[in-house]
Amino acid sequence: MQVKIQMGMVFNLDKCLGCNTCTVACKNIWTNREGAEYMFWNNVETKPGIGFPKQWENQDKYRGGWKQTSKSTPQLRIGSRFWTMMNLFYNPVMPQMEEYYGQGPVTYTYEDLHSTKPTKYSQPVARPKSMITGKEDIEINYGVNWEDNGAGATVDGLGAMDSNFAEMSDSERDALLKFQDSFIMYLPRICNHCMNPCCVAACPSGAGYKREEDGVVLIDQNRCRAWRYCVSSCPYKKPYYNWKTGKMEKCILCYPRLEAGQPPACFHSCPGRIRYIGPLLYDIDRVAEIANVPEHELVAAQRELILDPNDPEVIEAAKRAGVSDSWLQACQKSPIYKMVVDWEIALPLHPEFRTLPALFYIPPESPVKTKNDGSDSLSMVGGKTVLPDLSEFRLPIKFLSSLFSAGDPKPVEKALLRQLAIRGYRRSIRVEGKADLDVLKAVGLTEKDAIHMHRLLALAHYHERFVVPTTRRERTDNAPFVERGYAGFSEMTPGNLPQRSVTFHGNREEVGS
Repeated sequence: MQVKIQMGMVFNLDKCLGCNTCTVACKNIWTNREGAEYMFWNNVETKPGIGFPKQWENQDKYRGGWKQTSKSTPQLRIGSRFWTMMNLFYNPVMPQMEEYYGQGPVTYTYEDLHSTKPTKYSQPVARPKSMITGKEDIEINYGVNWEDNGAGATVDGLGAMDSNFAEMSDSERDALLKFQDSFIMYLPRICNHCMNPCCVAACPSGAGYKREEDGVVLIDQNRCRAWRYCVSSCPYKKPYYNWKTGKMEKCILCYPRLEAGQPPACFHSCPGRIRYIGPLLYDIDRVAEIANVPEHELVAAQRELILDPNDPEVIEAAKRAGVSDSWLQACQKSPIYKMVVDWEIALPLHPEFRTLPALFYIPPESPVKTKNDGSDSLSMVGGKTVLPDLSEFRLPIKFLSSLFSAGDPKPVEKALLRQLAIRGYRRSIRVEGKADLDVLKAVGLTEKDAIHMHRLLALAHYHERFVVPTTRRERTDNAPFVERGYAGFSEMTPGNLPQRSVTFHGNREEVGS
């Protein structure tokens, strides 16, 4: 057992407002600069839809993620090292700018609005202008929020092209996209900082790596040669090419904030308080084995990979691996382990990609009944109680299971039934004045579990949602696990010996640039 630390995350989709405050916070801090205009390290998609970039979930098109093999380890779907080398200068499965932003990110000719020259026939208009080429009057035909709030959730809209309808017949899909019966859900996405990251494995330059101290996946800007295989291999399409600097960039989980014990900006800014973060312990020796199990076993197998921070054997192994007491205590307080492993209400996004993402989602529920006369067909059909049954959910279970459990409905149903049980339990206390424990027992929860779940999901304070210990830099400097090879012809000349880094955090100890 080789214990490693991984910052885990949970997004509670039942509370997401779709407000994009997280997107704005991230954009203003990290990608509000030339070359990064089209980048959205954080974005909020509306499902059903094809997302950002277009059809990022369609791995028949982009060949991202891993595929199961008959051996003990999975194989990159993008191809072998020989295929990578042969296509090094022409990558046929990389998304183009059209998939992200149509003709590219735009600004507007605001100078026309401030011109002192009078207009004779019309009011002055700010016309769309490309931020890359400078061309004016370009057509705007796609963007990061093109499908916002169900704009594409129609039979003849982009929602019909959603990959999560693949297992449904055309008639079943069309029935779910009719105007009266259509549905939407918000899906906020950032880099998953996977335990088995494709971007790290596929990079020809060895620029991608996972930080030893917290598992954050980063790209070394000095080693990066912009081969862009991180884009192709990542099934979530979260690395981006900066056309100004000629380097690859991606979400860094605001690691300067993490090192100071603060949550990332998108977590901190979320008005709906849907985001949780905390460290997890996992066994790195079992990553390849877990990533190669059959699809229907992936969710349960990833939960097995995450170690119990209260287990004496795990604690002993973690201390042997150099995990400090402060980090062990943070792992024990972390809300992520409770939601993912103990309560089993949080699920990974597309586990069939086999990257073992460290970001988990609590699937959304259907709304409560809004009319007393039984005529409300938009939230439920039974009319027996205010709360809907699982069979009466407006969101199709088959659609949710395609998103969060590789098509297996059982993990999604379990997560939703447990959330419904908490709602029924709390309603019995507030309305009937007596706790209904039978509804908890039916889904395998105790009253103690219900109290803690209600606290964490509905009432949790800042320190309960964000458990972020400060970095112990002295324990991870020059760790052999993050030592990587050469990049670039100048460093590969004969007689040019490797020069090990003094530190992976920079040589300056004082504050400042």
